[in-house]
Amino acid sequence: MAADSILGGQKLVAFAPTIDPERARAFYEGVLGLRLVADEKPFALVFDANGTMLRVTTVPELKPDSFTVLGWDVDDIEGTVDRLVSAGVVFNRYKGVNDGDPRGIWNSPSGARVAWFKDPDGNVLSVTEFRSA
Repeated sequence: MAADSILGGQKLVAFAPTIDPERARAFYEGVLGLRLVADEKPFALVFDANGTMLRVTTVPELKPDSFTVLGWDVDDIEGTVDRLVSAGVVFNRYKGVNDGDPRGIWNSPSGARVAWFKDPDGNVLSVTEFRSA
């Protein structure tokens, strides 16, 4: 077996930290619409993210990173951003990157279009519409 195929055929499990599982559940389930699979108190909330397991893990303290920790590939970024804004999500604006777009969408050189937002713990999340340049 080649080294590059050791995990290539296995399912990915994603993780996001939280210091407030109740608030995280309200966001991931109630706002983003992920299906809660299990509440494994006091360790994690387990969600089904369209076939990918997302474990929102309870941690004693959290210093969120400034980069994206989770992202979704969407077909219609404008529609997705509008629906999330209607649900109360605030999109991040980065000076010189996406601050000129009314929705906060960045048009990358590759053709992908990206918008960023945070979960209640400050973890940076994104939605991306992939297009070819």
